[in-house]
Amino acid sequence: MDTQQIDTLFPIRQITETDYPETLRNAKGKPKSLYIRGSLPPVHYKYLCVVGSRHPSPYGEEAVAKLIAGLAGYPICIVSGLAIGIDGMAHRAALEAGLHCVAFPGSSLAWKEILPREHSGLAETIVKSGGALLSEWKPGYPTGKWAFAARNRHMAGISVATLIIQAGRGSGSLMTAKHAEISDRDVMAVPGSISNSLSYGTHMLIRRGAALISSSKDLLEELGFRVPRGSAAALGARGMFKGFKGIAKTLPSHIATDELSVSILGALSLEEATTSFLLEKTGASTPSLNERLSLLELEGLIQVDSGLVKLV
Repeated sequence: MDTQQIDTLFPIRQITETDYPETLRNAKGKPKSLYIRGSLPPVHYKYLCVVGSRHPSPYGEEAVAKLIAGLAGYPICIVSGLAIGIDGMAHRAALEAGLHCVAFPGSSLAWKEILPREHSGLAETIVKSGGALLSEWKPGYPTGKWAFAARNRHMAGISVATLIIQAGRGSGSLMTAKHAEISDRDVMAVPGSISNSLSYGTHMLIRRGAALISSSKDLLEELGFRVPRGSAAALGARGMFKGFKGIAKTLPSHIATDELSVSILGALSLEEATTSFLLEKTGASTPSLNERLSLLELEGLIQVDSGLVKLV
């Protein structure tokens, strides 16, 4: 399907405040009108903005893929900025999970003007999959770096919450988080290694009160969803374990049915952790945690070394 056919099937339309989702209608600094190509999700869907570094580490790439994969089946729309890095990965992960997707490019919605150019194909895929592109600028209007600040404000405004995955000092992702705070939206962040400069932004946000996210279950609960015991998300997104050496595709039944063991594995699904972190994350007593850690180590699922716990 060429762009001319797509233009016919999904023309650019202009919408005003009465057409906005309720979140955007109530946002600070909302635009008077927007241009849209494609379709917004049903009104009961929750918009989640996911942004991060343009140059993520393998850890950041893994985090965005696994966290969004665990949201499959829920009425959630993933919002991002179509940028290189975490933004584009968030869109692709959402499409793979069958989630609705909304992208705010820092440009008009004319195919020849979509920015970044490398993601014009991704923009087409989003529209053809039932999602939408949104922009404040009409076709032909010249945009530059200044436009990204405005689109960050709109992404935060349309969303009930913003999730930050890796952000260095002065990054656009931190500006998106700031806009979320201004519009009284929730801010969430994924912790990272203290030796990685991309952890600066997420750790700063967590210190200031942002919700710490280490699993899809965390995300769903922060968004107000009840996560049934035994679901993929409740198991730390069982699929998240598939990529780790030594972890079976399905957990042993006596592990999968043990809530504390599952909580421990979920907390470790993105990065190694200290026992003190696991105590805080699981809410378990020290004797109970130590007992489960011993069991999981005997099962060959984790390794405990000098108070540091990691998946094998």
